[in-house]
Amino acid sequence: MKTDTIFYTLFQNLPSVLFELLEQEAAVATHYQFTSVEIKELSRRLDGLFLPKAEFPQDPIYFVEVQFQRDDDLYWRLVTEAFVYLNQYRPSKSWQAVVLWPKRSFDAGIPLAYQTSLALGQIQVVYLDELVDTSSDSIGLGIVKLVVAAEDEAVTKARNLITQVQQTPESSRRNLLELVERMLVYKFADKSRQELEAMFGLTQWQQTRFYQEVKEETELETKLGTVPRLLKVGLSVEQIAEALELDIETVQQAVEKYSEQKS
Repeated sequence: MKTDTIFYTLFQNLPSVLFELLEQEAAVATHYQFTSVEIKELSRRLDGLFLPKAEFPQDPIYFVEVQFQRDDDLYWRLVTEAFVYLNQYRPSKSWQAVVLWPKRSFDAGIPLAYQTSLALGQIQVVYLDELVDTSSDSIGLGIVKLVVAAEDEAVTKARNLITQVQQTPESSRRNLLELVERMLVYKFADKSRQELEAMFGLTQWQQTRFYQEVKEETELETKLGTVPRLLKVGLSVEQIAEALELDIETVQQAVEKYSEQKS
């Protein structure tokens, strides 16, 4: 699971996190729709875009970039994408760029050309490992801090976060628990689902859509793992698909992958 995907999923579900990271009121998130858009000229998709809703025309557009490894070209690419977007969509709004780094040492610094040509503060940088823990942290900020937490602190942070989620209204609890589960799977990638359940007492784990997706993926992987053996006993692709209750295309792809590994 890629780290940037984790954050964009978080922004989609809890857009208030961005504004908390920028030390603004969480309520500002109600002014925005989080989305992704195609940039035709670059044949690329902008995954982190906060667009102000029509009733808040005074608010700026936010271009958000999450970068968890050193990338000396990031600022050049981000500003280029921002200007191509502005040229393509012609919004009558101001804009800001936000870059989230896990730690300061990964950041090569904003190029001098942008320091002199863009407005002061138009590119805002957040170093996630420098966020200060407070008793008033929201669930969203708790998830962010879990992602960047040191291994010896991560278990305690995760347990506190789960306790916090379990105290939320039932109407939102399942979605929040699903977000936390995604972070746990990322953070503790060396642990099985069963180990995570035992570590964190996730008795509601099986009720979430994410768990069901993981379960289905696991069952599919198990079925596809039997394809080579079924081929060896002489079954055709059609017969294997029928026996495993899979579509023929899925089985054919597994057969091709198996053949490539043999060659």
